[in-house]
Amino acid sequence: MAGLTPMMQQYLLIKEQYKDAILFFRLGDFYEMFFEDAILASKELEITLTGRDCGLDERAPMCGVPYHSVDGYIAKLIEKGHKVAICEQMQDPEEAKGLVDREVIRVITPGTVIESSILEEKSNNYLLSLYKNNNAYGLSGVDVSTGEFFVSEITNGNVNDKLLNELARIQPSEILINEALNLDAALLDLIRSRFSTYITLYQEWAFQKSNAYRILLEHFKVQSLEAYGCEDMEYGICAAGALLYYLSETQKNALTHINFIKTLLQQSYMVLDATARRNLELTETIRGKNKKGSLLWLLDKTSTAMGGRLLRQWVQQPLINKADIENRLDAVDELLNNSLKADEIRDLLKDIYDLERLGGRIVYGNANARDMLSLKESLKVLPAVKELLSGFKSRMLSEFYAQIDTLEDIYNLLEQSIYEDPPVSLKEGYLIKSGWNEELDQYRLAMTEGRNWIAALEQQERDKTGIKNLKIGFNKVFGYYIDVTKSYYNLVPDYYIRKQTLANSERYITPELKEVEDKILGAEDKSIRLEYRLFTEIREHIGTQISRIQSTAAILAALDVLCSYARVSFENNYTRPVIREDGALIIKDGRHPVVEKTMAHGLFVPNHTNLRTGEDHLMIITGPNMAGKSTYMRQVALIVLMAQIGCFVPAKEAEIGIVDRIFTRVGASDDLSSGQSTFMVEMSEVANILHNATPNSLLILDEIGRGTSTFDGLSIAYAVVEHICQTPTLKAKTLFATHYHELTELEGRIPGIKNYCIAVKEQGDNIIFLRRIIRGGADKSFGIQVAKLAGLPEEVIERAKKILKKLEESDINKPRNNRKIKNDSPDAVVMQQIDMFQREPSEIEKELRELDVNCITPIEAIGILHRLAQKARE
Repeated sequence: MAGLTPMMQQYLLIKEQYKDAILFFRLGDFYEMFFEDAILASKELEITLTGRDCGLDERAPMCGVPYHSVDGYIAKLIEKGHKVAICEQMQDPEEAKGLVDREVIRVITPGTVIESSILEEKSNNYLLSLYKNNNAYGLSGVDVSTGEFFVSEITNGNVNDKLLNELARIQPSEILINEALNLDAALLDLIRSRFSTYITLYQEWAFQKSNAYRILLEHFKVQSLEAYGCEDMEYGICAAGALLYYLSETQKNALTHINFIKTLLQQSYMVLDATARRNLELTETIRGKNKKGSLLWLLDKTSTAMGGRLLRQWVQQPLINKADIENRLDAVDELLNNSLKADEIRDLLKDIYDLERLGGRIVYGNANARDMLSLKESLKVLPAVKELLSGFKSRMLSEFYAQIDTLEDIYNLLEQSIYEDPPVSLKEGYLIKSGWNEELDQYRLAMTEGRNWIAALEQQERDKTGIKNLKIGFNKVFGYYIDVTKSYYNLVPDYYIRKQTLANSERYITPELKEVEDKILGAEDKSIRLEYRLFTEIREHIGTQISRIQSTAAILAALDVLCSYARVSFENNYTRPVIREDGALIIKDGRHPVVEKTMAHGLFVPNHTNLRTGEDHLMIITGPNMAGKSTYMRQVALIVLMAQIGCFVPAKEAEIGIVDRIFTRVGASDDLSSGQSTFMVEMSEVANILHNATPNSLLILDEIGRGTSTFDGLSIAYAVVEHICQTPTLKAKTLFATHYHELTELEGRIPGIKNYCIAVKEQGDNIIFLRRIIRGGADKSFGIQVAKLAGLPEEVIERAKKILKKLEESDINKPRNNRKIKNDSPDAVVMQQIDMFQREPSEIEKELRELDVNCITPIEAIGILHRLAQKARE
């Protein structure tokens, strides 16, 4: 560092400690970046790159941003995956003797953002810690903006699939990993390809059990973790301890708002893998990745940001405990039956700001006076909310009434202390109300009435001394002074202190004059400094009460979600489901909650569902494309899910047997990133379902086997249906849509199968989809009619009809005399490839002629065909 200026030496010493971050180095009213950071930041932020003399031959590359607008620049860097280290001046430059002390006060990473301008209001921003140990994982996550902290483990089954499912639910912005996970290149590549997240390899010692356990005990100030239910979670503890240490290193504050560990047990919630979440469009649509059009969009009538975040969590974690589900349903039912009260509660909730994130900013010391006003306005309505809750009888609402803390002491503190219209900055004054602090009142009085004080003191001294021409003057050398002319020297009192003798007068000071002077001179500066100190004291005091604020915020969030359920249920004519534990699924006039919202009122055609685990548990659904098979199956899954998150459902009546998992195999898509074809993706998803489904699962299977040849696909579809129905440990409730009409013959042959189809009305060459699910199998696919509806050219449609007719005439199930084709026909080229009977009969042909196709099943036919094909090849 020889030759560098002292300031640049200071910069490089600090930068050495934060090599993986862009260092924002505070210089006056700017944050400056130098050298490589400057080059990178100028490109990413599209700001001018300049230079600064640094003591070397070449100027140091430099760029900078104003401190008062830094949040926007930080947001851009974070969105692009960078870390930002904020280096502040730790002393007033005017008071510094030499170089100003500086140090990094916080490192901002994608997972540690707390600025509301950067965060999405109704989504959590999770930082996740993953600890891998052989074939097990420990998980721990935190949202530092709210203080939510959780721990979990994955220790059995296909742990990699379970991990990916959890990542799909949590959607972390940043992940910390240990060395063992870092060595699993295939899994890391999969995580990077599926999730937009920043991955950091963290120091191994922090993941060691003894260190992690000690870090947790020290932070939560406890002797053990038994009270949190995670004492025996060895892998979870390793992940959680490393996570807390990482936060202490980067956030550099006590993190007192992280004051509770939520232990997540995998068996407490319905399991939804990433495929099911995507296919059911729980939080975003498949095509546009938009919230609008998803189930969350439909249900989100929340009034607060806290409620919006909790609703997202509830949608992604349906309950499987009957009592917990009933508690939510009871609360929604009571709110529906007390609609006036519910409306009043909703109106009050609209006045409540984001208490969780306000609390986070208070703990971080980032909250300004306007944040405090937001807190005060939020607390103002709490007594009214509590009063409205007083008459409810349901368990959840009555507990809310008993447990909600109206925080009146904090409200009174803020009401008495914080100015009504404060500036954004804390260094401009006008933060604290008059009357809160006597010294501050004196400073303000000095600022506004300084001249009056001097005039009053001047008159007071004249009266006391009898010096009629006594004057109080001011200069920059002596400040305020008393001027007495020669003729009155004899009246000068003993307590006057001579400061200067002039030709015709002398100048004096008095202790009282100096006291007034101290108040007047620099009163504004002193006032601002005092206000800032008083404000931070108030903020710190409220920070000590953060757990009370969080408890109240949690109650308000849950109340908000329940009110949202009630409003959506009322507006859309939903009904309360009956929750059962016997595997029954009985829905009368069920509707797709999202699709019906996109249609004119009354146009959606409702349908029934009747399934029972182990009995009539598999519906084979046939019918043409576009008729509504997929919509119907998704609708059944969404009704079950809505019931298990505690919401009323779109149906006339519904009895819902609790489901432990919902599996979906819907649609076709290549997974190009992993080199998998459409059919491979389909088979992988089916394999996952068959390996992991239980009798209490709900399976949605749409067109299994369509990605390969007809016979292969039919064989696979048949075998899958057979496996689901005949495996004693499975027999799950299943909706199986297919174009293989041969599968309809399985009803009556395999117990538990019932055929259903979508009703269609034919009008000449056209069809009308009636959207009604009826008993029985479809006898036609109507593919050409659907193609016509899709807008294929007329000549293509006509040609398809001709080819279809020839194919039907050549069907080997029909008598031979219907299969004769003239070779001079334009269609002969097509049909000659299919016609096998243009020569003397062979042994194979003789066997075929003797075969009675009316007495064999499609599967037997496939077996015979396979044998004959083998014989032909030989």
